[in-house]
Amino acid sequence: MLAAAGIHGRADLERLGSVHAYLRVKAAGQNASLNLLWAMEGALTGEDWRVVAREERTRLLLALDAAQRPEPG
Repeated sequence: MLAAAGIHGRADLERLGSVHAYLRVKAAGQNASLNLLWAMEGALTGEDWRVVAREERTRLLLALDAAQRPEPG
């Protein structure tokens, strides 16, 4: 899924961040669940994806929502 979205390594994931990487995967037409978002955040922070899902869910969902909103202009 990540490769199909042009994410080929940790450096790409770090550059994009988990939220924008997730959006890129979705934009590439991949059928990704939110578990991918939790897993990518876990990869970046060293936390188990289940801990991320439990403890960081609200923050990540708010960031995802904000990233999907059109820029005011």
